[in-house]
Amino acid sequence: MSEQGLKEQQRKSALGCILDPIQKQLVGSTLLSALGAILSLLPLALIAWLIQGLYMGMTTHWVDHYSNLMVLMVVAVGSLLLGVLAITAAEFFAHLADHRITAQLQQQITLRLTQVPLGWFSARSAGEVKQAMQDDISSLHSLTAHFYPAVGRAFGTLLIAAFYLFVLDWRLALLSFLPFLGFLLFLRHAMKSSTAHMGDFAAHLGQMNSATVELTQAIPVVKTFAQTGQATIGYQQAVQGFAQAFREFTRPLVKSMAHAHAMVAPVTVLGVVIFFATVMSFMGWMQAIEVVPFVLIAPAICAPVLLLHTLLHDLQGSQAAAQRILDLLDTPSLVQLQPNQTALVQDYTVKFEQVSYAYTEQSVLNKIELCLRPGTVTAIVGPSGAGKSTLAQLLLRFFDPTEGTIRLGGVDIRHIDSCYLYQHLGFVLQETKLIHATIAENIALGRAGATQSEIETAARAANIHERIMSLPKQYQSVLGADLALSGGERQRISIARAILLDPPILILDEATAAADIENEIAIQQALARFAHGRTLLVIAHRLDTIIHADQIVVLDQGHIVEQGKHDELLIQNGLYAQLWIHRSQQLMEKPNV
Repeated sequence: MSEQGLKEQQRKSALGCILDPIQKQLVGSTLLSALGAILSLLPLALIAWLIQGLYMGMTTHWVDHYSNLMVLMVVAVGSLLLGVLAITAAEFFAHLADHRITAQLQQQITLRLTQVPLGWFSARSAGEVKQAMQDDISSLHSLTAHFYPAVGRAFGTLLIAAFYLFVLDWRLALLSFLPFLGFLLFLRHAMKSSTAHMGDFAAHLGQMNSATVELTQAIPVVKTFAQTGQATIGYQQAVQGFAQAFREFTRPLVKSMAHAHAMVAPVTVLGVVIFFATVMSFMGWMQAIEVVPFVLIAPAICAPVLLLHTLLHDLQGSQAAAQRILDLLDTPSLVQLQPNQTALVQDYTVKFEQVSYAYTEQSVLNKIELCLRPGTVTAIVGPSGAGKSTLAQLLLRFFDPTEGTIRLGGVDIRHIDSCYLYQHLGFVLQETKLIHATIAENIALGRAGATQSEIETAARAANIHERIMSLPKQYQSVLGADLALSGGERQRISIARAILLDPPILILDEATAAADIENEIAIQQALARFAHGRTLLVIAHRLDTIIHADQIVVLDQGHIVEQGKHDELLIQNGLYAQLWIHRSQQLMEKPNV
């Protein structure tokens, strides 16, 4: 099997897997819709029969009787109403099935996202996550809510029409269906052409969504540094790439679909019927009045066939979306070793025992041996790319070590319940994450039951209270709706959150990186008071902020190369001393910039 064929088979199997819980409802909806289509065509057959009977003089006593004509009308109207009711019920049941599968998928995706390593989000843009949670699920709606009833109507109409017309005259019936055969040929060509470019089209659409989100988030910084043209290059490239993919996706469709639509236009079908009926009547093979059922019924097949064709495009998109949803649901989650040994945690000592971590084939940390004792400050320093942030992220279980063990109070953190772990590990990282909620809710994210007084106390300690009180809605201001915070303000909200959580272990990854000079000292003082008596791990880029740490760990290329206090490391004249000299030179040169 070719690679393209294998991918197509995988997409189809993914779609079947996604729809399996509602398969019976969808089949039932299809059958009910087919029955509705059959009942809806019955009045046309009755009208054709009545016209033929009146024209050919076959006005029997039954037809002449007024009451019998009323019975015929009631049957026709009743059949039409029942058909409409059946089609409506089919749509209703299909939408119920759609709501059911949408709710299930959203719950499953949300649950999976709470179980995947936190580092999974760092490797993906907000646009990719949005596409999985919202866009891909929405793209299934046309399939589950509309496609199956449309299939039922189309096939129901085709079957009853073909049966009826073939019974009347199989020769004219065959000729009447020639346009639909041409439609299928052009449609097959169009589908084959579009399938070849569907994957590339979906990929560029996701890239454009991601670029749009990233550009929107970066607008304040872009305006600050007046780099609009430079900052929008990535967005422009994503849009241009999508435009090119869209052209390649649609170009093969235009000609084929124009021909396909023309083939099943009612006027085309009617023209074919009249032309061949005229020829057959001239040859003496049929009477002119016998054409009436074909004139009424054959064009009626066009509408459901065109609707089915329109929804076939949604089927292709749904297949790709289903595969992406399955890929997300198959994302490996963090391993929770059993049994849960949370109760066995003795204290808040953290130990790294022969910890290694590799991303794909690239080694980031190698055989790390480190102990963070309660009430002490441990600073991690080193050149860029040495593995400092990775070390902190392993403790936070953004990832799990590829080798070795991290213990909290003597217990492997993989044995500890995640809720317990994150109630006792506070962190403030360089990349601040806030949610679309009020400022109070963002600060109290780790303690939902916190009082307003406790929230304000934490905000004061993080030097953000005055800024919040200057807002019209104060602590009830919704981030992203009522205001947009600067990078330093967002980081102080994150610091207030950590302060309110009051964890025994605190991890700071350059907590004042986004703060202005005026507030940096106040934040450092607040953190110094808050850190008293806690196990503190500091990822430091500015060495002058950690000279009083109880131990300084120097990382280089994933290895611990030095360890000790500030003065001890300076005496060793190693990597730390070189970093210190470099930092001192930067501070001396700064006033002259």
